[in-house]
Amino acid sequence: MEQENPGSAVKAKQGRDAASGETRALWWAEASIWTDRMVSALGNGVKGGKWFSLIDKVIRLITLEAAWQRVARNKGAAGVDGQSVERFAYQSARYLLELHTELKAGTYRPSPVKRVEIPKGDGKTRPLGIPTVKDRIVQAALKMVIEPIFEVQFREGSHGFRPGRGCKDALHAVDRLLKEGNTFVVDADLKGYFDSIPHDRLMALVAGSISDGRVLSLIESFLHQDIMTDTARWQPDGGTPQGAVLSPLLANLYLHPLDLLMEQSGYRMVRYADDFVILCASEAEAKAALRQVTAWVDAKGLTLHPDKTKVCDSRQPGQGFDFLGYRFEAGMRFVRAKSLKAFKDKVRARTIRSRGDSLRQIVADLNPVLRGWFEYFKHARPRLFRSSTALSGDGCAPSCVSRRSVPAWAGARPIIEDGPMHSSRGRGCSPYRQPMQPRDTPDEETSDWRAVCGRTASTVRRAGRATFPTPIGWVGSVSQFTRFS
Repeated sequence: MEQENPGSAVKAKQGRDAASGETRALWWAEASIWTDRMVSALGNGVKGGKWFSLIDKVIRLITLEAAWQRVARNKGAAGVDGQSVERFAYQSARYLLELHTELKAGTYRPSPVKRVEIPKGDGKTRPLGIPTVKDRIVQAALKMVIEPIFEVQFREGSHGFRPGRGCKDALHAVDRLLKEGNTFVVDADLKGYFDSIPHDRLMALVAGSISDGRVLSLIESFLHQDIMTDTARWQPDGGTPQGAVLSPLLANLYLHPLDLLMEQSGYRMVRYADDFVILCASEAEAKAALRQVTAWVDAKGLTLHPDKTKVCDSRQPGQGFDFLGYRFEAGMRFVRAKSLKAFKDKVRARTIRSRGDSLRQIVADLNPVLRGWFEYFKHARPRLFRSSTALSGDGCAPSCVSRRSVPAWAGARPIIEDGPMHSSRGRGCSPYRQPMQPRDTPDEETSDWRAVCGRTASTVRRAGRATFPTPIGWVGSVSQFTRFS
């Protein structure tokens, strides 16, 4: 049969190819919500540029069930009602039906957010909001419906809390730009960003893409949730609680115009949530970028931290910048001092003398921390791993967990175990013969002894131990940085 209009066939094929490409790009979207037709509309655009009739997809029981599965996987603490994820799971079907009924009737009201203070490395605290399990489920359902609408708008330089992206993607982008010669860096810090986002301006951005009134009202109700502590209760006039399911998406949305501004101005910005750096080829360019960022921040009701915002030349010693736990300075990558201190504190907490757990439990708690820390920071200067940590070749703790220094045993196994310890000096504690000569030098003055101090978590190297594998071949110039992976 002859085709009457060959051009229409070509256009139809192009439309199918575009829809297929959008589907691959949105592999993370919930298939029960985002059908092929909706995904195609993301690429082709919708009438008036705004989405409507979304509330029915939020309140469907199948959407709430999928949201509950995500909340259950993330676990988390109980909110102000004291209901934990485990307690909710016992009667999840009944609770989800109640949520569906309330949302459908328009009688659902969010509960107050429980606020706790999380210690920071500098002695200060960070406020964390803990919604109830039911509120987290509704927020997760909302996010599943509206996230793809905004995700297709976000720029390449934004990496924080986005599907398929993470810290290493942002670090790799910084590494690439440094190698290209953009060594003058605007290191900016937004002061109290999550607590200072203006609600009216944020909702205006949301309404720019969504016209469903009930969805907008539901989002706004979460922004105006009461906050409760042990002694007080109040309603915030700005910000999105850190810890809420919707907060990362809304925080990214509010900084999206800044991403566009920097991109249109020709600046190379790498952003992870509210933490961002702008990498420039000259000092004059960096200062101009900082002036533009300062003007935008002031106009949007935000504040740059005066002591933490600066322009630096990352090639010069003492002029580096910190980003996502790393410090880039003098053409080298280091572990940020605060990150190293936090790691040592974690090790001390898990190996404290007064801990009454079995060795098996201590090992089970300690080794995941060591492996995870090394996996993230393995691209830092390798001398750190040779001199400052007690890790063995695969990122685990070595065999010595003795609280007292003893001569090194040449056959010590590299991984800590719950069996007899080769370094134990107690009578009857080990089937191995122990050399019992008295110590003749302090631990810190020899490399032939080994010990782990319960107070400082420091390890003294011993003779015969294999050196820690060098994660990267280190050089002293920016142009030879090794790729993050």
